Amino acid sequence: MCFSPQADLVGGSVVAAFGIDAVRHLHRRHGHIALAALPLLLGAHQLDEALVWWSLQGHLSHSVGRVALWIYLLIAFVVLPVYVPAAVMALEPTRRRRWLMAPFVAIGIGVAAVLLAAMVRGPITVRLRPYHLSYGLHLRDAFLFIALYVVAVCGALLCSGYRHVVLFGAVNVVAIVVIARLTVDGFASVWCGWAAISAGAIAAHMRWARPHRAMPYALS
Repeated sequence: MCFSPQADLVGGSVVAAFGIDAVRHLHRRHGHIALAALPLLLGAHQLDEALVWWSLQGHLSHSVGRVALWIYLLIAFVVLPVYVPAAVMALEPTRRRRWLMAPFVAIGIGVAAVLLAAMVRGPITVRLRPYHLSYGLHLRDAFLFIALYVVAVCGALLCSGYRHVVLFGAVNVVAIVVIARLTVDGFASVWCGWAAISAGAIAAHMRWARPHRAMPYALS
């Protein structure tokens, strides 16, 4: 989990396997497609970070590492804050709860737009640190946008009517607090890795939350 390129390879492969299992258990629940595919995206994200590691270690060219860096940050900063709340919104069966998710999607779009603009302006950097990579992005009011990012991603998960999805969100909120206390400059790398591993909750949801069972859906 972000501790080394080898850890990224193993973690990414495991999470991708979660994604394959989740997609296999769709059972014609078309609204669940985006959520089921999330572990596949997170697994690819971790595998991509292995290329960033190897470039910094001199095993791959700078140009390959730069492309891998952009892919990693685009997924982390632009795709995920929109994709996650939109995926949760898509799986909710009631109109009232979909409306509840809409503000999180809007917040995610706003955060993604600001972060993308900051990436385009540059500079974006990455440095080797003990047991993680340190990503750098010049952004005013960085704490505010980090907080809004967390609200968009974790807030939607916590407001879901599906208990397994709420569990996924709760685990990630706890992880955010712990990781923020352990490391500041490695937050993006370590949290994305943890979010990927905890995606096993999504595979569990796809296995056991059947359309004809009321229990996994906590609220109407």
